[in-house]
Amino acid sequence: MKARFLKGTLVLAAATFLSLSASADGKRQYTGPYSGENLNHVAFPIGGLGSGMFCLEGTGNISHMSPRHYPEVFHEPCTFAAIHVKGLKNGTKVLEGNVPEWKKFGDNDTGLGKGGTTWGLPRFSDCEFSSRFPFATIKLHDDEMPVDVVLTAFNPFIPNDEDNSGLPVGVFEYQFTNTSDKAIETVFSFNTRNFMFRTHDALSEIVPMKNGFVLRQEGTKAEPWINGEFAIFTDNDEAVVNHTWFRGGWFDPLTMAWNDLTTGELKSVSPKPGAPGATLFVPVALKAGESKTVKVFMAWYNPDSMHRIGPDAVDDNDLGDRYSPDLYKDTPNTYRPWYATRFKNTQEVAKYWLDNYQTLRERTVKFTEAFYDSTLPAEVIEAVAANLTILKSTTVMRQHDGRMWNWEGSGDTWGSCHGSCTHVWNYAQAICHLFPRMERTLRETEFKVSQNKDGHQAFRTNIPIRPVHHDFHSASDGQLGGIMKVYRDWRISGDDAWIADLWPLIQKSMDYCIRTWDPKEVGALEEPHHNTYDIEFWGPDGMCTSFYAGALNATIEMGTYLKKDVKRYKALLAKCQDYMETKLFNGEYFYQQVRWKDLQATDPTSAQMFHAGYSDEAVVILEKEGPKYQYGTGCISDGVLGCWMSLTAGLQEPISSEKVRSHLNSVYAYNLKHDLSDHANPQRPTYALGHDGGLLLCTWPRGGKPQLPFVYSDEVWTGIEYQVASHLIFEGEVEKGLDIVRTCRDRYDGRIRNPFNEYECGSWYARAMSSYGLLQALTGVRYDAVTKTLYIDSKVGDFRSFLSTNSGYATVSLEGGKPSIKMIEGDIDVQNCIVSGKKAKLSK
Repeated sequence: MKARFLKGTLVLAAATFLSLSASADGKRQYTGPYSGENLNHVAFPIGGLGSGMFCLEGTGNISHMSPRHYPEVFHEPCTFAAIHVKGLKNGTKVLEGNVPEWKKFGDNDTGLGKGGTTWGLPRFSDCEFSSRFPFATIKLHDDEMPVDVVLTAFNPFIPNDEDNSGLPVGVFEYQFTNTSDKAIETVFSFNTRNFMFRTHDALSEIVPMKNGFVLRQEGTKAEPWINGEFAIFTDNDEAVVNHTWFRGGWFDPLTMAWNDLTTGELKSVSPKPGAPGATLFVPVALKAGESKTVKVFMAWYNPDSMHRIGPDAVDDNDLGDRYSPDLYKDTPNTYRPWYATRFKNTQEVAKYWLDNYQTLRERTVKFTEAFYDSTLPAEVIEAVAANLTILKSTTVMRQHDGRMWNWEGSGDTWGSCHGSCTHVWNYAQAICHLFPRMERTLRETEFKVSQNKDGHQAFRTNIPIRPVHHDFHSASDGQLGGIMKVYRDWRISGDDAWIADLWPLIQKSMDYCIRTWDPKEVGALEEPHHNTYDIEFWGPDGMCTSFYAGALNATIEMGTYLKKDVKRYKALLAKCQDYMETKLFNGEYFYQQVRWKDLQATDPTSAQMFHAGYSDEAVVILEKEGPKYQYGTGCISDGVLGCWMSLTAGLQEPISSEKVRSHLNSVYAYNLKHDLSDHANPQRPTYALGHDGGLLLCTWPRGGKPQLPFVYSDEVWTGIEYQVASHLIFEGEVEKGLDIVRTCRDRYDGRIRNPFNEYECGSWYARAMSSYGLLQALTGVRYDAVTKTLYIDSKVGDFRSFLSTNSGYATVSLEGGKPSIKMIEGDIDVQNCIVSGKKAKLSK
């Protein structure tokens, strides 16, 4: 360590303060810290499950402030922490690293100088960000300052405890270390404008609370949903609060607030009307080498929203088989968050957070330590953890009665694609393991609320949750996938009564799928079938027929367990297997037979379509090639997706594993590109372009690409990358799967894209939680609560990995072929253990 002098004070410059974040070739290491240009776009969500959020950027800046149940991606409030070192020239600095270069020009209002931001204030010269989900840590160092700072931010995240994991809270823990050989006196401050302000047409104010303040905005008659509060406070009784920044025009409030900070004065000012901002001061005296921590707590309360989305049921058929008016008598007109049912106001939230902070922190640390206590490849751990942030984002919501409801992703200022969309949420494998009760509410909604008396499921559920008018196609992959997910969730929960209750609805759903898409019962989806690409495939295809096979298999397994007659489904499954393997397989991969003239469906030009129709030019293509938006002879990446969903659900693959493996290897060979410079994508290119690598959704290695293939065919989606990667690993192709994972995560290294926001049709896109399936693929670890059996089928030899179940979570290990389990919280009743198909003795 180097010694240097600063105004007569010996300061130790910690040469090792910033840990190594790059490998020998200069590339950032997976799960390692972010520094330099890798900090550029880091923004880590803080917020509870379905409670709203804000982000802590890699530099320490606060952005994406979105507590009002809709995303505000570009809401970067004038909010900052600072430290003043008494007696030191230039001793006042914002507790952040340098502003990323990309922000200085090109963003909104940068041509006008970006007034009102904190960017022009002095800050620390050296910064490093790291994350061990759900914790974010920032280390700050500056040669001119005799104090180093470590900021740790988080909100509670505890498997199986969705209530405490869904609190509208966060905390910043600032640890200050005196790096000099003399005592110093400092003043910490947390400063903010009233970012809850929306209008002068209703009261907006800053009000006091113990050791802090509350930012408030009342609603108006026209916009009652803007009503909300955001509390900022500490547990340090030495705190002093300036509730009213200087009131003036131009840049007066921030200018005077900064002037106050540079004096080191603990300025107490009472609340006044029109207060533009407030400051929380805490004095921090540090002996030489001493460390102290100041905690800044946040709690917010926004009980109302503007969300009432989806067409209401119009007749008895829409209402479904389980409708009762009593189920909806307490349903508000617009979405109301669950936490507003549990808590009456901000003060109750804040008190609960402060009273339970230590316990909730300890339980969250236990989860984090268990999750990262793993020998699995670092790129896998990073991919899984990075996408768990989706659960803390505005993508996830939880309504007044505790049921989950979700967007597909988060637009800049709107939820992107409503309704817990079944064909997108098919891919997400995290919630069913971490919060299985929440996942089961999605199934119950799909079958009991969004399924009509014919068995048709609306793939988008209304919010507030209520019966929907069935005026569009069902999604074939969404509805068939839901049957497999019911099976999965039953095996996770072990709840036989749950599956027995759902069985009549499951059977009705399966029968609807048969008569709608396979009316001749040939074993394939022949009739046009809507799917996750927002179009209809005309004629049998491997992708959706693999769903058909998987759903039939799941129906057979559930029906057999319940002692129901499943002979029809068994006969259809046999036909389905034969059709897939003999008529939809070309020797390398599964493809689509495009058909439209010999079906029961109407002419494509008059069929119901989403965002599309047939111009005169399109009719010419129709006559020459068939309907628009097909894949035909193409090699589609998720072409055996139903087989992957079967494996993640604990079912056997319903199609020949040899042919499935061949398809996946073809996808790897043809669709994975490590440089996309020569790839033409006229669709949505920013997911991956130029020198980025990525797995294309589809290619046509044997020719025959339609002039207008399915609308997203040239894109790259992380959710499908992880799905294909984990399926390859399930089939024993470990290195190929990891190659795809690395290619994906290299795009999200912080330089160009946010490592904690894998986007598709919006930020924090749900499909990316397919990454959680990598854990099961690599280890084969799965707990069946019905038979109380722990399964292990490692593809990586000895390992240690995380397991979360309906009743508790643990780490599972395999060492020298011998399995063991270490409980962390709760209990897992393991009565049998199967390792690679053989019974084994489990050490506990």
